[in-house]
Amino acid sequence: MSQNEINNLEINMQRYFLVLSYKGTNYNGWQIQPNGNTIQGEINNTLTKLNSGAEINCMGCGRTDTGVHASKFFAHFDFDPIFDLENFKYKMNIMLPNDIVIHKIFKVKNEAHSRFDALSRTYKYHISTTKNAFNFETTLLFQQKLDIQIMNQACIILKSYSNFESFSKVKTEVKTFDCHISEAFWVLKENEIIFTITANRFLRNMVRSIVGTMIDIGTQKLEVEDLNEIIISRSRSNAGKSVLANGLFLTDIKYTYL
Repeated sequence: MSQNEINNLEINMQRYFLVLSYKGTNYNGWQIQPNGNTIQGEINNTLTKLNSGAEINCMGCGRTDTGVHASKFFAHFDFDPIFDLENFKYKMNIMLPNDIVIHKIFKVKNEAHSRFDALSRTYKYHISTTKNAFNFETTLLFQQKLDIQIMNQACIILKSYSNFESFSKVKTEVKTFDCHISEAFWVLKENEIIFTITANRFLRNMVRSIVGTMIDIGTQKLEVEDLNEIIISRSRSNAGKSVLANGLFLTDIKYTYL
């Protein structure tokens, strides 16, 4: 095939967004790994099969870690024009494992990007206060008493800073540790305590280390005011331990055009 023919094929490709959810328990995170099962890998394999074996690679809105879930996740991919999106979605869901679900597929401008165009991301962390046979893979069991009022006071402090190196995984290669947190709060809902946090971007392991630090505050191992010193220190060793991945969900992504 000549270069002109290849270029013409690329011009005819259309960009689509996927809206999906997944239970991350059985996966090594979203992003493809050399020797691990990933959500991105499953989606790529399915799209490639639907493209008669010609390789299709999708791009996700973020990179959830091993065991982390998503109730709302966006990805984009390029494909020949799809004339029946509902049927295409149906085929994908038939082919994908039961713990990955495609909710919607829609056409976007070819320059639209699921990762770089995202304005904000929202995560929720679920803590179960009682043992439950049905949610142990999606919540952290923590039966010590937590002072939610004090933890919400700590959230106010959290939103007054922008550099979160203290909550970032060590030796992470990033250009900046700055994140703008617009929302952070704890609520008690029946037998669950849920932490919600929204920011323009997140560092690796950031939410889980923030939750671990908040638990130390909620159990009076740390004072609320200690959070200021932890953040200012920019040292991961001063923050609390990272909680398990099983309670963490990516729940929303905002875009200007959605």
